[in-house]
Amino acid sequence: MKFAAPPGVFDIIPDDKKEPWHNSGIWNYVENTFRRSAQLYGFKEIRTPVFERTELFERGVGEGTDVVSKEMYTFVDKGGRSLTLRPEGTAPVMRAFIEHGMAQEAPCHKFYYIGPMFRYERAQAGRYRQFHQFGAEIIGLSQPEQDAELIDMAVHAYKSLGLKNLKIYLNSIGNTEARQNYREALKSYFLNSFDKLSKDSQYRLTTNPLRILDSKAPEDQEFIADAPSILEYLDPDSKEHFEKVQNYLNLLNIPFIIQPRLVRGLDYYNRTVFEIVSEDIGAQSSVGGGGRFDGLLKTLGGPDLPCTGFATGIERVIHTMLKQQVPIPSTDAPVLYMIPLGENAKEECFKIVHALREQGIPVQIDLSGRKLNKALQFADQLKSKFVTIVGDDELKSGVVELKEMSTGIKTKAPLHNLERILQIEESSEEFIKLWQEMSKPFEKQDEAEFFIKRLNRNIEMTQKLANELQKAMEGIEGYFDDKPKT
Repeated sequence: MKFAAPPGVFDIIPDDKKEPWHNSGIWNYVENTFRRSAQLYGFKEIRTPVFERTELFERGVGEGTDVVSKEMYTFVDKGGRSLTLRPEGTAPVMRAFIEHGMAQEAPCHKFYYIGPMFRYERAQAGRYRQFHQFGAEIIGLSQPEQDAELIDMAVHAYKSLGLKNLKIYLNSIGNTEARQNYREALKSYFLNSFDKLSKDSQYRLTTNPLRILDSKAPEDQEFIADAPSILEYLDPDSKEHFEKVQNYLNLLNIPFIIQPRLVRGLDYYNRTVFEIVSEDIGAQSSVGGGGRFDGLLKTLGGPDLPCTGFATGIERVIHTMLKQQVPIPSTDAPVLYMIPLGENAKEECFKIVHALREQGIPVQIDLSGRKLNKALQFADQLKSKFVTIVGDDELKSGVVELKEMSTGIKTKAPLHNLERILQIEESSEEFIKLWQEMSKPFEKQDEAEFFIKRLNRNIEMTQKLANELQKAMEGIEGYFDDKPKT
């Protein structure tokens, strides 16, 4: 009996020739880039369970949403509890924030998460039943600057990955009263074309008319295009907030397009909403989006604190990178691949690779005893930076030949003292960048003064430490009568 993965899910493996986006090296690179960007902006990682009580999503996401009404994986466990595989990451983060009493710890909290989400929907390009998200949530600040900073972080992450031709769509959906007035206006407008709307939109008209604006059904598009704009219904505070968000994005030179019919797919959003899209991945063009959801914590039984957040689908991001042929560095290639010839060489190399790994240097050794050509081909397949062959002559002389795989250049190196050479190679790119930066002349007086002050401070600290060590040494020598005092 043969087994295969269920529909709508996939494996992430080291090297998938048919589906390169399944390659785990790409996933590691993308996830690590998102982590670095989040940490740069002050976000800390939070991890929540992959399943929660069903009520959390019904209350937090909204019972009238497609996610809750159609797409959730819900089951009853042996204790009779209704549990759901998480369809999104925000509600679990809010639950964890409340449960662990984090509100008193700081005035502002920044979290990020990376992990799988689950929705039962038709599998298509960029949509899967188990999909993966990077998300970021900020709790505690209502200022429009915070909305702009969140968008800035998202843009920074995408730029760090090398994504191009992205568009930022921006809107405000106002406060509760403004949205209610807008819902009534939409209801009146769409009722005139009720029979021509899609079945989903006809249903949404009675539950949440704003959701019609998010419809992808072709028959809805001409009616959506002429629908009233929510910007005409914004309350004064939301209007001022939205203008300031735009101002701060302009200060950062982040281009955006006002899209007055942009709504998010979940009920908890208010005021700022945004979406980042790429037309390079087909009809499902959104790679990420988010906005403000100030009332969600209170709805879930927590303190009434303002919140804003963002999430991006990792599958969508990887598809876009491959479509745009973005260079993706190899993150798991060894610096050195050692090929021992004979048992004595194998034992010696075995000890050497252990010592190199202890120094944090990624190296591999050929233990198969295969023919030399096959071993060299495998080293090339691994994308090893260097390869070396160790036989009796190398053991006797203590010198090996390092061959750089990309250029074919060969260099002599001491067999038992490879650590420093390979450490320099491992960090050579960063070292070169740092050296180039430090070699630049100071362009401004305050730069030079700052550097000189820091240098003088380090000299003073070194001198102080040397004096303290000298005193400590004199104290120690005092215990030994037979030693002369210095």
